[in-house]
Amino acid sequence: MAAAAVTVLASGCGGDSGGDREAPAAPSYYLSLGDSLTVGVQPDENGEPRETSEGYTDVLYRTLYDSDSTLRHERMGCGGEDTTTFLEGGLPRCEERYDGASQLEAAEAFLAEHEGAVELVTLTIGGNNFTRCVTGAAGGGAGIDEGCVADGLDRLGAEVPVIAERLREAAGPDTQIVGMTYYNPFLALLLLEGGPAEEAAGEGSGGTGAEPTGGAALAARSAEVLTQLNESLVAAYSAAGIDVADVDAVFEPANDQVPADSGTGTPVHVQRVCALTWMCDLTRGPDIHTNAAGAREIAGVFADQVR
Repeated sequence: MAAAAVTVLASGCGGDSGGDREAPAAPSYYLSLGDSLTVGVQPDENGEPRETSEGYTDVLYRTLYDSDSTLRHERMGCGGEDTTTFLEGGLPRCEERYDGASQLEAAEAFLAEHEGAVELVTLTIGGNNFTRCVTGAAGGGAGIDEGCVADGLDRLGAEVPVIAERLREAAGPDTQIVGMTYYNPFLALLLLEGGPAEEAAGEGSGGTGAEPTGGAALAARSAEVLTQLNESLVAAYSAAGIDVADVDAVFEPANDQVPADSGTGTPVHVQRVCALTWMCDLTRGPDIHTNAAGAREIAGVFADQVR
């Protein structure tokens, strides 16, 4: 009788303990999509572009994880993607990553598989429609291929609305999607005839140098193209109910004033490019990608948009 009572008591205690135990929270997801900025590409010691774990999406994820430890990061970007390859495929290294699909198709499949569990999608696409349009920047004989620019703008205008609409449909109305505007790394062309770039970069890198005197026409044209690029992106994203992280604003593209305390004569917008990208680094660059500081700045712009 006593033994039976002990058995019943033990059984009862075990049942209560199991009932009080909380089931692990189901994971939620942050899906990052896009080009080389999405996967943190930076030049290595030899100037070769390499993926890193310090892209803006990685920084943003760590920030979000601090508030939600159930969040998982599905990092689905691929360096070199433009709007056409993002939509249709065509880059072998990217198709290999997505088992023969395009990045958009892979994203749609992930969203369908994790329906209701994806909290956030970020998108960085469109810049590579134009990166090949600027030629000779590294060697100082830069030029802009206007045919390339026209083609890039045409594809952007036709394809980004399709990308935005398909992502919104796949994600559903409750998942936040945030796209971004692009900064203009080619403002550094203003330094082409102004002496060593790392000296003219000044405040961004701690060096001193000469006043920039060259490349003004090229920099101005690149700014015009970037304005068209960003206006097209914002229009397409807004039409599809996608929020916009205005990354370009962080780089202060219209601020061509030289600070009174500047020791270099370099305007603010060029200083920002030099401080936040590899464009003015003559050891690893020039390279259009953000450095670690730039990635943190971009992550902060996205974080301000996250609901």
